[in-house]
Parts: sequence; structure tokens; C-alpha cells
Amino acid sequence: MKRKLLSNLFAAVIVSYATSVFSEPPHWDHTEQETWWSLQDTSQAPPLSFPFAECGVGQHQSPIDLAKAKIEGTEVNPLEISYPVDNAPVFFNTGHAIQVNTSSGYTGHLKIGEESFPLTQFHFHEPSEHVVGTTSFPAELHYVHVKSDGRLVVLAVAINLGDQNPVFQTILDNMPPDSGGKNQNSGLQFDPAALLPKLDQPIQYFTLAGSLTTPPCSEGVQWYILPKLITISDAQLTQLKSFYANNNRLPQEVNGRNILTGK
Repeated sequence: MKRKLLSNLFAAVIVSYATSVFSEPPHWDHTEQETWWSLQDTSQAPPLSFPFAECGVGQHQSPIDLAKAKIEGTEVNPLEISYPVDNAPVFFNTGHAIQVNTSSGYTGHLKIGEESFPLTQFHFHEPSEHVVGTTSFPAELHYVHVKSDGRLVVLAVAINLGDQNPVFQTILDNMPPDSGGKNQNSGLQFDPAALLPKLDQPIQYFTLAGSLTTPPCSEGVQWYILPKLITISDAQLTQLKSFYANNNRLPQEVNGRNILTGK
């Protein structure tokens, strides 16, 4: 019954979306993620009153348990990461995660084959969203890229405990404590590439089709997951948790998706 209701809602949303504009979406948090699909925007008439329906009916949802998907070695597009120093980053407390927005005109991008996807922001989840069987990681970093046509690509990096990370500390020290707070005048120059692990050339990665891991859980997101990790210290993990703890979405059904990687 739930499945039928969700399918009907989702189909109606798709039909109506082109001619309607959502108002402010309903409040959500990670403690209620199993029912994100049913959260209502009471200012809208059905079916637009269910803006997060895709969280429930989507078949390519993220994250996943990587151990449950078949890994297929094939010819994949080369990956190039170009993240120059940003002269005016914005440290943004979104209310759900700590995030750094790149400045207007920032030229950083991820190049996949012949296509380039501009870096718009990067943020952190605690603990990791992607897992491998029973193994999860203390945190996960997502670099989010949005092309002018609206296509999204996310580069994911798992975070383990180990050495103190001075680059991550800069983010923690400049992040506003309150939800919605923005630090736009830090005067800092920030290097997003300094958060990356040491990469082999060509860059090794895993990729699969997925979605946003927060409402509205929109699909059509291509994920690129690096096999190498970065580290933060115990003290830094504690400080990250002081902003947001357990802001991870639980693994979703694989539904026959394969993970592609280079031969």
C-alpha cells in the first residue's frame, strides 16, 4: 500500500513540476529519514505537498553499501581534479552540515573525459554515508559539482582517524556555530585540493549512479568515490560532532546498480 501511494505521488509530482514552484520546503532532519518521503508542505495542494517523495520511491538512491554492488572493471573516462586556491570562500553552517561554498567566479572543477563540472561547495557527514559491509568510517567529505545544465557530480572521500589535519582545522575554526550562519569575510585563501588524499596518476576511482543524500533526494547524480582516505584526529572528530553528529543517511537499496572502475 505504501509503495503504491508513493508511486502515485511521485508520478504526479513529475507531471506538475514543470508548471509549479515549490514554496519553502518542510523542515527535515536525519532522525526522521525513514519518513522523509511523507513530509508535507502544507502550503501546497497535493501532490506538490510532498516535495521529498523521491526519497521513498527512487530506485537509484544514495548512499549504498558498496559491498552489495557488483564491481565491474572497464574502460572509464580519465578523471582530472583542478581545485585552485579560492580567495573568498564562504564558511556556511547549513543547519544539517558544515560546508564551504566556493566564491563567485571560482574556476575549480572536476573534469571527466572531455566534460568539466564546476566545484560549488564541499561538506562533511559524520559518520560516513557510504559503507563497506559492516565497516563505516568516522566521517565523509563530499565535493559537489554542478554544471550549467543542472547535472550534478559528487566526489566522495572517506575520512579515518589518524594524524591531525591542519586544513580541516581551518574549516572548523572558521565555521559559524549557529544554523544558517555564514562567514563570508574570513579574509582567508583556502585550497580545496589540500583536503584530498595523495592521488595516483591516472586517478583511480569507483563510480555509480545515485542521488542526493539529503532531501529532496534527487536522482541523476553521478558519484565518484576515491579509494584512498584522509585522516583527522580524535579531537577534530569531537569538534566536528559539536556541530553535527549522525548527519548521515543510511545505506539504500542497490537495485541492480554496478560500480564501475578502471581495469
